[in-house]
Amino acid sequence: MSDEELPSTSGERAGEKEQDRPFQLAPPPKAALKEATVDPEYEEKRKADRANSLLSVGDNRHRRTEQEEDEELLSESRKATNILVRFEESPSYVKNGALRDYQIRGLNWMISLYENGINGILADEMGLGKTLQTIALLGYLKHYRNIPGPHMVLVPKSTLHNWMNEFKRWVPSLRAVCLIGDKDARAAFIRDVMMPGEWDVCVTSYEMVIREKSVFKKFNWRYLVIDEAHRIKNEKSKLSEIVREFKTTNRLLLTGTPLQNNLHELWSLLNFLLPDVFNSASDFDSWFDTNNCLGDQKLVERLHAVLRPFLLRRIKREVEKSLPPKKEVKIYLGLSKMQREWGVYTRILMKDIDILNSAGKMDKMRLLNILMQLRKCCNHPYLFDGAEPGPPYTTDTHLVTNSGKMLALDKLLPKLHEQASQMTRVLDILEDYCMWRGYEYCRLDGNTPHEDRQQAIEMYNASDSTKFIFMLSTRAGGLGINLATADVVILYDSDWNPQVDLQAMDRAHRIGQKKPVRVFRLITENTVEERIVERAEMKLRLDSIVIQQGRLIEQQNKLGKDEMLQMIRHGATHVFASKDSELTDEDIDTILERGAKKTAEMNERMQKLGESSLRNFTMDTGTTETSLYNFEGEDYREKQKMNMMEWIEPPKRERKANYAVDAYFREALRVSEPRAPKAPRPPKQPNIQDFQFFPPRLFELLEMEILHYRKTIGYKVPRASDIPNAAQVQKEEQKKIDEAEPLTPEETEEKERLLTQGFTSWNKRDFNQFIKANEKYGRDDIDSIAREVEGKTPEEVIEYSAVFWERCNELQDIEKIMAQIERGEARIQRRISIKKALDVKIARYKAPFHQLRIQYGTNKGKNYTEEEDRFLICMLHKMGFDKENVYEELRQCVRNTPQFRFDWFIKSRTAMELQRRCNTLISLIEKENTEIEEKEKAEKKKRAPKGQSAHKRKAEASSDRKEKKSKT
Repeated sequence: MSDEELPSTSGERAGEKEQDRPFQLAPPPKAALKEATVDPEYEEKRKADRANSLLSVGDNRHRRTEQEEDEELLSESRKATNILVRFEESPSYVKNGALRDYQIRGLNWMISLYENGINGILADEMGLGKTLQTIALLGYLKHYRNIPGPHMVLVPKSTLHNWMNEFKRWVPSLRAVCLIGDKDARAAFIRDVMMPGEWDVCVTSYEMVIREKSVFKKFNWRYLVIDEAHRIKNEKSKLSEIVREFKTTNRLLLTGTPLQNNLHELWSLLNFLLPDVFNSASDFDSWFDTNNCLGDQKLVERLHAVLRPFLLRRIKREVEKSLPPKKEVKIYLGLSKMQREWGVYTRILMKDIDILNSAGKMDKMRLLNILMQLRKCCNHPYLFDGAEPGPPYTTDTHLVTNSGKMLALDKLLPKLHEQASQMTRVLDILEDYCMWRGYEYCRLDGNTPHEDRQQAIEMYNASDSTKFIFMLSTRAGGLGINLATADVVILYDSDWNPQVDLQAMDRAHRIGQKKPVRVFRLITENTVEERIVERAEMKLRLDSIVIQQGRLIEQQNKLGKDEMLQMIRHGATHVFASKDSELTDEDIDTILERGAKKTAEMNERMQKLGESSLRNFTMDTGTTETSLYNFEGEDYREKQKMNMMEWIEPPKRERKANYAVDAYFREALRVSEPRAPKAPRPPKQPNIQDFQFFPPRLFELLEMEILHYRKTIGYKVPRASDIPNAAQVQKEEQKKIDEAEPLTPEETEEKERLLTQGFTSWNKRDFNQFIKANEKYGRDDIDSIAREVEGKTPEEVIEYSAVFWERCNELQDIEKIMAQIERGEARIQRRISIKKALDVKIARYKAPFHQLRIQYGTNKGKNYTEEEDRFLICMLHKMGFDKENVYEELRQCVRNTPQFRFDWFIKSRTAMELQRRCNTLISLIEKENTEIEEKEKAEKKKRAPKGQSAHKRKAEASSDRKEKKSKT
């Protein structure tokens, strides 16, 4: 892709901000509705001028002039479309209110996208009315373009009812229906409402689209709108693949979060909007490769050029001046005595003290688990099983006093109107607290049914509501919910992703809010929570100085092992050193004042951080005075250089002296109790293996030799402690030793002769190769087996195979070995039957690549077409089903075939996906072959003469009687 291929972005209107300028190809008319007409007198004058100019230069060629061709093209364009619409005030079809100025500009921008056949992304900040602007666009299509639908709007489950209410409120002329419910309710809705088609817009959730995708594929959608479009940023997710299969004329994405600094996710969104233009992720990534750009400014220009036609983003502080401000205060709290002394936080750190001191293996999953456990402890110790006193379990003051956050919450609650928590089990504790205190509340989390969600929101937002608190989990309740009646938000625990917490705050800080919004974030001091919040603040700061400028350079988003380890180590020494509760009896005003001061300090430090520090998620600014490593007059940057040498001392052990002498010496000397010694064997006894198949008599002679040796050294059989009749077994074994006699000369000579009669040249490696070859080729393909066993001639392998199958029951692991071989033989038989089925199927057609048909029955997939299935089966048969790496070759063949040049779906399948599809098709073919064979047998039986069939049955019955008689 080159710069010339990008759409032109010049011509910025004076006085209008670039971020809200609607993309348009025609200058805005002055009236709300204006027909594009051409002045006839002006046309005649231009024709005359053109003719005179041609005569003046002596051009009298009989062909169309450039002017005539332009006029013809203009005439055809006027016939196709002669109306251009641009609103300067709220449209008349919008009822019960009017669009704000920036919302009208957004509507005009979306109309210009539609008129020019372009899909786009409306990325206004949360709370600016993306829902209303989208509904106004669909209303424009109905009232000005006579296109009532059908339109589909995909939204999170928690916002379904809100979308339906907005349709009824703003554009009641649009007939909107909502698909939600259990299986029976959905089936009735599809039969009675959707299929008759008496509707304009279908609003449904992501989950419903996945479950009922076959129904949605039957419609030709005019507009597909996806709210919270970050759900399809992964093009390999199930939802992303399904929505790409729908037949749509136009697509619109809505998202309130800024674009993430991940080029592949950006490509996924653009690929969904314009799959023909953005069809290659690798080309897109290489075109925006920072190494190939001459400085960041070049990259900024490229990104602006690409995004400007498709994306419109406005933020609240620029367009909504009347919205009251939002202020966040971080409240720093200590650990309670139970959180500290009972051992929750300390116990978690002690369990992994080797990790803290960099002595253990730093497995990423182990570190993530430690972080999660520490966060649970900061929230409330009752999240751990067995921590809450009981039974009987009571709801009283211990619920508050045992958690620093709950104690602060108990002081804050008279000021609260909304709560947010990431862990839904924390809401269980908060619910107990509200019931104990007598506060009326509403609750919403991921398990709340759709009907209960909407009922809770309506009850809370009602003008005469008695609900004091709204508790919600940030991830379940942070999408599209309107709680504008709340003016105080408290974040009980913070999310890793700062955008999730921002969405939760904007449930209250949105259009319709009349009061300033206060946000209180509870943070446990000197714990892992401090580092989590700092990291989130750095991500937001990076977003403001990089992403908002349009620079989507790659950055490390995931937590690294070292960063997680530093989070866990933060405050560990402080926790170990103190045992008392750090909670104080300060009043709420003092707590808030101290929190506001620390919040201001953190914000000031964040402003000083440069982009390089933010990209590496470090808080080092490079100078001692302003560095965050300078704490309490000490430069901790130097200490970090000795990170691996730092030792976090665990708390002192306070237990009584242990006077058990055995335990003391075992602990002091670090030795364990000795195991029982093995029974002695003769020093020069030969080492023989069962797979060498020596004569059984040899093992008897060797056993006699061992028993006599033990008798000569005076060996006594020890009594085993792990068997019930140990004394009897010990007595019998000792009797054998006491009665043992040495081998006679004849027996010694016999032993030496028998030692030469086994397969002495076969070792364990040869035996394993022999077993694997039997598994691979089957026991009957002796030639192939002989080729697999290295260092052995075919004659040696044939001789060994004969003895193996005759005496294999003597092997110790015969069950395991036989199961391995039989599994391989079953695979061989399966390959043979599949090859036979494909041969029979292909033989029915003269030109199978064009004529082959598959009897799907009820098993026809929704993704693959019959043409694709036909190609897969024919090529699989041509290449050879049993060929190694056949599906990888089939994948390359699909990609190189001109037949599928524009078929993105089949070209993007992996070898594993093609194998699964071929297995399904083979099962259908085998079923079809079986049905045909049975049908042919039945027809053949019908065609046979009745007398002949009766005679045949009589003969079979006679033979059965003779067989039974012979058996008796």
